[in-house]
Parts: sequence; C-alpha cells; structure tokens
Amino acid sequence: MNAFLDIKDEVLKAIEGNKAVVALESTIISHGMPYPQNVEMAKNCEAIIREQGAVPATIAIMDGKIKIGLNDEDLQTLATAKDVAKVSRRDLAQVLSEKKIGATTVATTMICAKLAGIKFFVTGGIGGIHRGYEQTLDVSADLEELAQTDVNVICAGAKSILDLPRTLEYLETKGVCVVGYKTDYLPQFFTAESEYKLNTRMDCVEDISALIHTKEKLGLQGGILITNPIPKEDSMDKAYIDSLILQAVKEADEKGIKGKAVTPFLLAEIVKNSHGESLKANIALVYNNAKLGAKLAVEYFK
Repeated sequence: MNAFLDIKDEVLKAIEGNKAVVALESTIISHGMPYPQNVEMAKNCEAIIREQGAVPATIAIMDGKIKIGLNDEDLQTLATAKDVAKVSRRDLAQVLSEKKIGATTVATTMICAKLAGIKFFVTGGIGGIHRGYEQTLDVSADLEELAQTDVNVICAGAKSILDLPRTLEYLETKGVCVVGYKTDYLPQFFTAESEYKLNTRMDCVEDISALIHTKEKLGLQGGILITNPIPKEDSMDKAYIDSLILQAVKEADEKGIKGKAVTPFLLAEIVKNSHGESLKANIALVYNNAKLGAKLAVEYFK
C-alpha cells in the first residue's frame, strides 16, 4: 500500500505513536459547500480537533496518491477546482490509476482511514436509503462500508434528505451498532428532533470508548456509528426544513437528477431556498462532530 498512501508527517508520527488521529472527508469541501465557506470550515474543523488533543487527517485523492492529511494548498485546490471527482468505493481504483483529483465520500474516507490505521472519522451526515427507493433502488455505499470497515464514524445522523426509517432498518440488518450520544433518537442532520428511536444511548465518551474496545476484542467486523445531534441553538425548525427538502426532492425528480449527483443537488437547493440558513446549520453540526470525535479518539487511546 505504500505505493498509494501519502501520509503527512504529523499524521504518520501520531499513528505510529498510538496517538489520537481523526480522519475528515473531502467531499464536503468540494461538493458539499460553496467557496470560500468550504475552506474556512475545513481549517476550523482541523483546529477544533487539535484543540481537543488529537491530530486531524483530511483525506483526498491527488496525483495518483491517497493523501492522508492535506496542506493549505491542497485544501484550496479541492475547494476551487471544477473537475474534482466524487470518489466512492467503485471509483477509487479508477481515479487513482488515472491520477485524477478526487474528493472522498464517507465510504471512501473509511476505506482510506482503515488503510492508514486511523480508527476515527468525523463527517456531517452519512448517506443512506434515498427517498423513492421503490423505483430507484438507490442505497448509499456508506451503509455497506459501515457494515464491513473497522472505522468508527461520528456524525449528526443520516442526511435528512433521505428515507431515515429504511436507513436505520438497513443498518440494523447489517449489524451496525448505532449509538445516540446524549439522545434516544436518531438526529436528523439539520434538526436535533426525530421520531426514530435508537437501540443504544450513551452519555459520555468513556462508555463509547469501552464499547469500541469490547467490539474489537470480540473481532466483530464493521464500524460503530456515533450520532451526535446538532446543538439546539443551531437546530433548524423541523417543519420548515422538511418543507424545503420536499421541494428540493421534487425539483430533482423533475430534472431527472440521479445517482451520486442527487445529494449535492439537494443540499445546494436547500441552501438556496433557506437563504443560507441550512449552510450555517451544516457548518455548526460539523464543528460539533469534530469536537466529539476528537474527544472520543483521545479517550480511546488512553
């Protein structure tokens, strides 16, 4: 794997020294947020992780390498380039072999983190079962990756543009442990509220760390999904955001937008129709996840 991995010195030293490292995806930079908010968000996430005593490792595909840890120039390129590929599991080998620039999704960030020996990964929200599944059979590769790749994911739930009950059912079928951090219910990305009950609630990082250690000792495959509600002061009104989602889904259907283009389109439409309020919420929940993810990683390596 050394032929493909390009690990930043700071990150490599932390991995080799059994120190806390937290992976970050790059699709949120290239496809999830507009410029320059995307660069600011990425730098602030890394700063938050450092403040908690962990080392950040933003992951992307560049020059035929999996870059584990990016510099300022790399971030700027990802945030502004027009030809950045959105790289999921099926695309990884192709983008590497063709030496294209690629941003990693949740699934691919998990794969790359595992290859580098990183156990924790912070994102905004995972993918899941898309609405209208009966017609499209559209299931995010993130769910299958959680079932088979040993990286623990901290998020604000699944993106609320998805079919959340089916997403939870799929995760249960695949044996993925979903933990609600200080909540009994699945967070809905833009909102802390939800009617979808979780099987497991934990209120401190010590308990989650003990769960992860126990799972590893048992040799159970796959990651643990830690869902962290957006702070109440940043949470959007549920009825309002639900109406914007329905409007965006209808627009996507009318325009025939499918596959991996759906999520970026829906998020951009919601930002536009909420006059930027959803972007503020998105940034706030990512920062909140970065803080929790770093605290959990530090606790784990104690």
